Amino acid sequence: MPNKRSGGGLSATQQAAKFLGVSVLAGAVMAGIALPAAGALGLAAKGSVEGFDEIPANLKRPPLSQRTTILDAKGGQLATVYSRDRTVVELKDISPYLQKAIVAIEDSRFYEHGAIDLKGVLRALNKNAQSGGVAEGASTLTQQLVKNVFVEEAGDDPTKVAQAQQQTIGRKIKELKYAIQVEEQLGKKKILENYLNITFFGQQAYGAEAGARRYFSKAAKDLTLPQAALLAGIVQSPTRYDPVNDPAEAIKRRNTVLKRMAEVGDITPQAAEAAKKAPLGLKVSQPKNGCIAAVRGASFFCKYVEKEFLANPVFGKTREDRTKIWNQGGLTIRTTLDPQSQASVQASIKEHVNKSDSVATAVTLVEPGTGKILGMGQSKPYGYGKNETEINYSVGNDRGGSNFGFPTGSTFKPFVAAAALEEGRPAIQEYSSPYQMTYPSPVQTCSGKPWTNLTDEKLENESESEKGPYRLRKAMELSVNTYFVQMISDIGLCPVAKMTDALHVTQGNGDKLPEVPAIALGSKGISPLTMASAYASFASRGMYCTPVAIESITQKSNGEEKSLEVPKSTCSRAMSETTADTINTLLQGVVDSGTGKEAGLTDRDNAGKTGTTDARKNAWFVGYTPALSGAVWVGSAMQNVKMTNISIGGQFWELVYGGKVPGPIWKDAMTGALVGKDSGKFNIIPIIEPTPPKPRDKGDGRGDGNNGDNNGNNIAGANGDNGGNTTFPNPTFSLPEGFIQGNDNGGNNGNGNGDGFNGGFP
Repeated sequence: MPNKRSGGGLSATQQAAKFLGVSVLAGAVMAGIALPAAGALGLAAKGSVEGFDEIPANLKRPPLSQRTTILDAKGGQLATVYSRDRTVVELKDISPYLQKAIVAIEDSRFYEHGAIDLKGVLRALNKNAQSGGVAEGASTLTQQLVKNVFVEEAGDDPTKVAQAQQQTIGRKIKELKYAIQVEEQLGKKKILENYLNITFFGQQAYGAEAGARRYFSKAAKDLTLPQAALLAGIVQSPTRYDPVNDPAEAIKRRNTVLKRMAEVGDITPQAAEAAKKAPLGLKVSQPKNGCIAAVRGASFFCKYVEKEFLANPVFGKTREDRTKIWNQGGLTIRTTLDPQSQASVQASIKEHVNKSDSVATAVTLVEPGTGKILGMGQSKPYGYGKNETEINYSVGNDRGGSNFGFPTGSTFKPFVAAAALEEGRPAIQEYSSPYQMTYPSPVQTCSGKPWTNLTDEKLENESESEKGPYRLRKAMELSVNTYFVQMISDIGLCPVAKMTDALHVTQGNGDKLPEVPAIALGSKGISPLTMASAYASFASRGMYCTPVAIESITQKSNGEEKSLEVPKSTCSRAMSETTADTINTLLQGVVDSGTGKEAGLTDRDNAGKTGTTDARKNAWFVGYTPALSGAVWVGSAMQNVKMTNISIGGQFWELVYGGKVPGPIWKDAMTGALVGKDSGKFNIIPIIEPTPPKPRDKGDGRGDGNNGDNNGNNIAGANGDNGGNTTFPNPTFSLPEGFIQGNDNGGNNGNGNGDGFNGGFP
């Protein structure tokens, strides 16, 4: 396509053949239009002429593909995306110099002839015969317009483009007949306007406006005479007359256009000569097509928006329908991306992780209660070079992310806790939580077929010092593995599966999570966007909202603007308010005094959870305030880097924990995103831990012993609190004398040396 001119761009041999064909077709078509499809012409071209009694709507108002503009939530431009870099403008917004230059060089009798310039055909044939080559073309601007509409409709499909350019008699008859109808119904000015908007000017620029901005960084209406002549000259062969790559040829062609303008009386010979002396005066604006050129680190978010458009049935029943709308362009897409949040995400990433590091980070921020994606970024930039990638680490595979997501480690544990609370387990639930244990078996599943530990699999806590018993608050703060596996054994796997379904937590490839006890330890890959959205449900007191990236879309086509329907976030209750409030209370403890204290915000309510996977290949921090939820992942996309004795962001780490590297990234990203914003308060649920009984070990028997006698024959130590460190209430019933006896002289007012266990009330 770029190597052909808008009117054909054919070789000398092809053009010569074309002219001969046109000379025949010119008369033939006139007869074919005036007469029924009969006789020699009718038999030869019947299939090509029939059915063309009405001009198609696409020729009256061509559906020209245009650039799509993607904006942030405040209206700032993030990127422009286009199949064709084109901005459609009205004729009044195109320099009169360019209008005259195009007509002069492409079709100087445009305002005098009809759709087919028979005089021009004969003149061209005569001139070409005299020169022995092809010196002049014969297609009118109207014919070129019709052909370009066919090519435009073919899009980027090479087969369809070839069909649209076929130099067959049937194709030519179709083209010529449409040209006649276009002339009758549109008029010269509208034809010229459509032509100047559809034609290709090289350097990815389609239409006069894009051409003017590409080469001169100005609007088409502001083009000077020499600039207009240069653009008009490019049309015949955008490759040959490319002023960027071959300025000498471009100047020669420009001067040819100026000469022709003087010959037809559009400008004076003096003006033409003055313009010929002008330098090219290029001020080239490089194409900034696509998400790769997005500003503020929003390339991956931009690509997410594109993927969402192409995949969501809201924008068309089939993917083909949606692709057609996207490629046609002319869209203005306002997204949910908050510029303040995005700037904070990028600044935090830059501060903590280098793009050349052996590991990467991905950060996603979501608004609780709305599902709006407010920030999205990663340390490996969008691109195809070293330390760049096309993979969006923040999202699932169906939106351009990794194949499976990334194992989440202990950030999964709040889902287990929420499931247990929904099942009626108390917030002070206690389990023995040994340092090491065998996975309990069997464990019930939703299918009714229990999971069994057939291979005697074991698990252990992070440190040997972590051994129970523990209650839920402490187990969450310390992230005790065995506690949460015991919790799953207690409630079964089905409640956990139901909770993750309600929170839309799936693997990165879209599959449901398996029902196995190891899921409590975050063994399966999940995307940061999924985790941020799920944790946002805790912040919004149990309401889950599907993530959304698009606020509104308007489409400009044929000079008209219309609004398109966009997908809305769907919110549903995932858990009770009490359960969510309890999780908030528990996770607030994690950032106050637990594994995530280095991530905690000091100026507002916040909560979160750390996560680190086996061999330290992944580290996470997922946290939130009532107004903002964020997930941070650090690791290798290929899962082949153990984060021990490693440099990240220029800092050496002997061991990477979720609270050590991801935690500070989260803290900085959230802090900047929330500056000047009220993030609200949690509804805290008091979790009153029972006073633990004092351990009954062997004491020296020196209780108060008010009921003991010198022989220890009564209830030794019953009223004391030091008798074996155990306090028992006085009995409310009478016992026979000597029924309970002390041991080893427990008398002397309880100061004897008896065994503390036997000397106290049982």
